[in-house]
Amino acid sequence: MTSLDRRTLFAATAVTAAATAVGAPVAHASGRPGHGCGVTTGADRAAADRWAVLRGRKVGVVTNPTGILANLRSVVDEMHGSGRVDLRAVFGPEHGFRGTAQAGDAEATHTDPRTGVTVYDAYGAGADSLSAMVREAGVDTVVFDIQDVGARFYTYIWTMYTAMRAAVRTGCSFVVLDRPNPIGGTARGPMMTTAFTTGVGAKEIVQAHGMTVGELARFFDGEFLEGDEGKRLGDALEVVEVSGWRRDTLFAGTDLPWVMPSPNMPTPDTALVYPGTCLFEGTNLSEGRGTTRPFELVGAPFVDHRWAERLQARRVPGVDFREAYFNPIQSKHVGVVCGGVQVHVTDPERLDGPRLGAEMLVAARALYPEFAWRKDAYDPQRPYWVDKLTGSPRLREMVDAGASADAVVAAWRSELAAFERRRRPYLLYRGGRA
Repeated sequence: MTSLDRRTLFAATAVTAAATAVGAPVAHASGRPGHGCGVTTGADRAAADRWAVLRGRKVGVVTNPTGILANLRSVVDEMHGSGRVDLRAVFGPEHGFRGTAQAGDAEATHTDPRTGVTVYDAYGAGADSLSAMVREAGVDTVVFDIQDVGARFYTYIWTMYTAMRAAVRTGCSFVVLDRPNPIGGTARGPMMTTAFTTGVGAKEIVQAHGMTVGELARFFDGEFLEGDEGKRLGDALEVVEVSGWRRDTLFAGTDLPWVMPSPNMPTPDTALVYPGTCLFEGTNLSEGRGTTRPFELVGAPFVDHRWAERLQARRVPGVDFREAYFNPIQSKHVGVVCGGVQVHVTDPERLDGPRLGAEMLVAARALYPEFAWRKDAYDPQRPYWVDKLTGSPRLREMVDAGASADAVVAAWRSELAAFERRRRPYLLYRGGRA
């Protein structure tokens, strides 16, 4: 979901504060017996409470196909059908509200044929244009309900931040219907630096943030909003929490249904490896787009068996590497057989996505003279896409200089520890390392 050269650029600054959260758990609105192993999403909790959190409000919803209840129906369709929510608008992110668009695209503004509600194209919208949409729709409460995958460069969290900025500007309340982080609550990887912020990393957080969208909303409100907008949401921010989820629970442990958050995120295993293998978007290797295993298959026409052998010998925690060949039907190397690897997740609890990416890049750079970094002509001051993904030139420069993967990972440890301390006041869920 990060092949995007049309992202809005954001500035950076920081202050400290907190926000509010909706309290005690309630039962599922609907669903199968035992559904969720005791994990109940914010949307199901709100529906079970007959949408009381939205009573008397004029509502606009930022959502996509992942915004579902336990009965697999869209949260928008359920709100509309309940007769209890004054639903004025839907704001569609990348890929669109109903999910009809590919990476880098969206659904144009239209009237939803099922509900009759106006769906605005909010993908790539800045705070000014999204504020105008909110005013046009007559909304006084913005609701966010999207399943994130836990990586800084997955754009839905930046759509949320832009919507929060629009809420401040328009005097709206902001309600997050929270969902689990599918790769768990542990933060990993390098920090974004201010000079390299873009729409795939608009503010200073680490590569795998280890937070739910509700926790991120609290963090954004406390750390960034006042600097960008001169005011926080404060008590106007509400988080309807997930019940029954712990920070050390991965998606498979929730027993919730997996709905593809984007066309190239087909399985929970994809989400686990994505914070690392997405870095190959910044190279001339295919990251597996145009195959049935994007981000798990990685390779290029010049790659041979040696890459899999070298990586397997590294004993990277949580994964095995299999020599693989594939022929992409879209994106890089269309119609050309690529040699490479398939990343097999063997121990999800031990898998560290950013470390995985570092290991794979170091080995590929050492083995193949044809390896190259992608350069973007539209941004001559910051031409390397991988720098935007990792947050600075450091990883690229270390790999080019022949640094080991261990050295690359060691370089971000202190900034990761500082981020873990900074985020702690905003966390809502227990379990694992905070």
